[in-house]
Amino acid sequence: MAQAAPASPAQSLAGVNACFACALHMHQPTIPAGAHGELISHLQYMLEHPGEGDNHNAEPFAQCYRRMADLIPQLMAEGCNPRIMLDYSGTLLWGFEQMGRRDILDALHQLACDPGLQPHVEWLGTFWGHAVASSTPVADFALQIQAWQHHFAALFGEAALQRVRGFSLPEMHLPNDPDVLYALVVALKQAGYRWLLVQEHSVEHPDGSGLSHAECLVPHQLVARNRAGQLAEITALIKTQGSDTKLVGQMQPFYEAMGLHPVELGSTTIPPLVAQIADGENGGVMMNEFPPAFIQSYQRLRDDADGRTTAINGTEYLDRLAASGVSEQDFTAIQAAGQHRVWQEADSGGPVNLEGSSWTNNISWVEGYTNVLEPMQELSARFHQRFDPAVADDPGTTRTPAYQNALLHLLLLETSCFRYWGQGTWTDYARELFRRGLAGIEQPHSPGA
Repeated sequence: MAQAAPASPAQSLAGVNACFACALHMHQPTIPAGAHGELISHLQYMLEHPGEGDNHNAEPFAQCYRRMADLIPQLMAEGCNPRIMLDYSGTLLWGFEQMGRRDILDALHQLACDPGLQPHVEWLGTFWGHAVASSTPVADFALQIQAWQHHFAALFGEAALQRVRGFSLPEMHLPNDPDVLYALVVALKQAGYRWLLVQEHSVEHPDGSGLSHAECLVPHQLVARNRAGQLAEITALIKTQGSDTKLVGQMQPFYEAMGLHPVELGSTTIPPLVAQIADGENGGVMMNEFPPAFIQSYQRLRDDADGRTTAINGTEYLDRLAASGVSEQDFTAIQAAGQHRVWQEADSGGPVNLEGSSWTNNISWVEGYTNVLEPMQELSARFHQRFDPAVADDPGTTRTPAYQNALLHLLLLETSCFRYWGQGTWTDYARELFRRGLAGIEQPHSPGA
């Protein structure tokens, strides 16, 4: 990813007591469930099978994916100064294209490209296939990151991509294996990302102690040290309080920030940041209660005579801290939760748990899923065995149908949904993606084909 063009000088945060930031996570997987077994968006499947489960919510979900293009301009017209961060998986964006949903794509194009909306809307990068980091082969981190960047740029332009500086991990899952975390941070930095959104329970102090709530309201520097002693760092903004969608649906960050005051960071004081992310469409609160709560909070903010609480997006917050004289060197170091124990147990020779932490810690992304994880590892290994030498000899290999078909199935197989939704239909989908991906890799090919 190309480095972003220099921004206009950011305002400082002088006179601001506290800030709040909300992000919306949007995702639908791609599944081999079309009328003839073709790859389709799960959103399309929901629309075509309205009688199954909660599939009647398909069109309300679709409207949730586009509605910020209505809400943000409405608030601006009312004299408000709204902010929102958006995290859309690559599979969801592809699904909109497959379904021909120009209404959604045009709305997202407006949110990504309209100069008048750019101060109000920040897009976050993510893995294209919504892969869980700790169980994704390390060699595929860059593939997932680059696929999302290429797709986003194809839809909204290179200038829009250059404005994407923050990263949102699927399931907010931060791996704690030292080598995996190091590889992840390196991949993010090489792709041009400046900061990472993490869940408070997925990080710890270097001594293994957890962060207090107050500590979660200021930026930190996430430090990854691999087994060879190499270090990689990235700025981390911290989401608090687990996975309850009501935190965003009822605008908890705004109300908490209203009661906060500046805090010490090193030798200066800064306004704390209350940051939250939630599914943007999933559940009655987000479908029905979020829009009026979002509107009401910004109307109240507009009418607040005090004016010391500010809505802000992640990169804007960091830019304004920098304008106030705060640098990354002022941020306290943190590491992935469990790493202190990992190093202790590694030194003692005991068994080490390397799953990592996420906002759904009651769900294991590894245990009981060898029927998905082993094929995933095999497909990844076979992919790199076949294509890495070819790409090294001829970079144009990445444009061939064989490479792109194999890459597509690899990225799709790594989607978290094939484990999140349990054994049965969803693991069957994964096995079918593996079968197709492997068949494509094993197919005889001639040079340049």
